[in-house]
Amino acid sequence: MPEELYISVDVETAGPIPADFALLSIGACLVENPSTAFYIELQPDREQVSAEALAVHGLSLEMLRNDGTPAREAMQAFADWVKSITGENQRPVFVALNAPFDWMFINDYFHRYLGINPFGHSALDIKAYFMGQTGVDWGQTSMQHMSDHFLDERHLTHNALADAQDQAEIFKMILDQSSTITHTE
Repeated sequence: MPEELYISVDVETAGPIPADFALLSIGACLVENPSTAFYIELQPDREQVSAEALAVHGLSLEMLRNDGTPAREAMQAFADWVKSITGENQRPVFVALNAPFDWMFINDYFHRYLGINPFGHSALDIKAYFMGQTGVDWGQTSMQHMSDHFLDERHLTHNALADAQDQAEIFKMILDQSSTITHTE
């Protein structure tokens, strides 16, 4: 079995679903070393926008149209980065807080533009992992709750890279906590 290489990923988008809304930025980092990181902003490949989404992250669609990377190039750059950090006997594992949301955009864009997703067909959700490890209710798995517990109340900035790095820090703490529990039982 290949060793698992955990990669924290966060995205910012123009809305809630990739069929109608553009992926605008991708941030990723190694869970074990968040300074090993990737960040890219994409040119929007569709025009529909959600005012709510834009208010959350504050990215300018006008600026991204001019200065963003075309989607195919952005996804190739991300795939190349994943490949460059993944050792010969390693398997990259997509890790995110609320992975279903981030995963659907990343998976859709990889398949649409490259025909393959270097992460394969699965993702690890930090919220579900935390719930399983601690026994808390789903309502206690929000980023706000976890950041209060793990990040000294530091909260999301809605910059994809900064959020990926915060998520990596949280996931690393949860992994460390669960290995302590496993080794003491």
